[in-house]
Amino acid sequence: MANHHFLILSLPAQGHINPTLQLAKNLTRAGALVTFATTVDGLSRLNHGPKIKGLSYASFSSSDAEDTTKEKGNIASYFAMIERELSKNLPKLLQSLSTNGRPVNLLIYTYLLPWAAKVARDLNVPSAFLSIQSATTVAIYHRCFNSNNGLYDGKTGISPEVSINLPGLPLLTCNDIPSFLLPTDPHYSCLLPIFNEHIKALEEDPNTCLLVNTFDSLEASSIKAIDDMNVITIGPLVPSAFSDGNDLLDTSFGWDLFQSSVDYLQWLDSKQERSVIYVSFGSIAALQKTQKEELFHGLIEAGRPFLWVIRDPQGEEVKNMMAEKVSEQGLIVPWCSQMELLCHRSIGCFVTHCGWNSTVESLVAGVPVVGWPQFSEQFTNAKMMEEVWRTGLRAAVNEKGTVEREEIKRCLETLMGDGERGIEIRRNLVKWKGLATEAVKEGGSSYNNMKQFLQKLG
Repeated sequence: MANHHFLILSLPAQGHINPTLQLAKNLTRAGALVTFATTVDGLSRLNHGPKIKGLSYASFSSSDAEDTTKEKGNIASYFAMIERELSKNLPKLLQSLSTNGRPVNLLIYTYLLPWAAKVARDLNVPSAFLSIQSATTVAIYHRCFNSNNGLYDGKTGISPEVSINLPGLPLLTCNDIPSFLLPTDPHYSCLLPIFNEHIKALEEDPNTCLLVNTFDSLEASSIKAIDDMNVITIGPLVPSAFSDGNDLLDTSFGWDLFQSSVDYLQWLDSKQERSVIYVSFGSIAALQKTQKEELFHGLIEAGRPFLWVIRDPQGEEVKNMMAEKVSEQGLIVPWCSQMELLCHRSIGCFVTHCGWNSTVESLVAGVPVVGWPQFSEQFTNAKMMEEVWRTGLRAAVNEKGTVEREEIKRCLETLMGDGERGIEIRRNLVKWKGLATEAVKEGGSSYNNMKQFLQKLG
């Protein structure tokens, strides 16, 4: 591994950074050199990245291009810029690394960067696609976009009444698949072609390599459904202290886009075991005022301590509501080290949007989930969490798309109480937590998959 050099590309979003950076850390731990590349803007915000031997940082864009895109301010122009910048600057980066005596043996790219595969192929650099979403989600994309019998023909789009049947899984309706696949999603016209491009890039690669942040026993049926691609499960990609245990100092992913609070661990230490509700909807989602109010009152009526990660100025709104109620019951913080928090002995439930990182982390921590999907593949994760793995509940929304306080209270009481359903879910979590840890330890499925993958590189 001493002669191997990996170039890993990631967009500057927390859900992209965490698993890709963890993979970078794992590779350096195995003795490889890794260059982690993101946009100029992302690199400037991530100025406290981990200092690890063998790990360096770079960018694949220019600040001028990003400044222009910011002025336009829409997602379509942003990804058009990313495509242009990758096509122009990625060859320069690869050449520069080679000139400096560090030629890249493998380029690893992830979602929303499909153009990297073509650049690598044109330069005869092997590439691998890292799915930071579930294997089930990849199987859905494959069903929609594969060249043989895909649902998307490049013209008419995908029917809003679509349902997808993957062997061994419950029927996936339009309410269970990634939202941007349907014309009702505001980002449909922009994102649909990009994900179509992802599948086409994999089909065109004669040495297809699809790395997935999951483990075999968790998604065996979904992995089998992608039968014409080289699927390699290497997850869960979480800090070593909470997974394989090889590096007890590795307790966080290493890069946070936002400043973490410093007082929540002391507050958690004062609480009883499995007593605290942890609430977080990640770095992108923003709740409407009505929804924040319903969530707040649901938490208050549940009568349990809660820690709510919510960024300002939304955080100030909730703090004002708390001041009028029982402020000692809850704590509002702008950001936290999520994996470390989930593994704290006091956490008894996790209210989240069901992004894949959060879903995986809750499994590793053994914490039941109230799933509250809002966009993208979160709907698929919530479906699997509730009906397949049975590790939580999917909150029901009313006709206005709001989760009411009574529903929030019901879910929390079920998951944290002593009823039959809650006991079953906690028992399932013990099983999945054990299997997740087993997968990444020496001799486990993900450990062996990664070892064989690296050996094939020579």
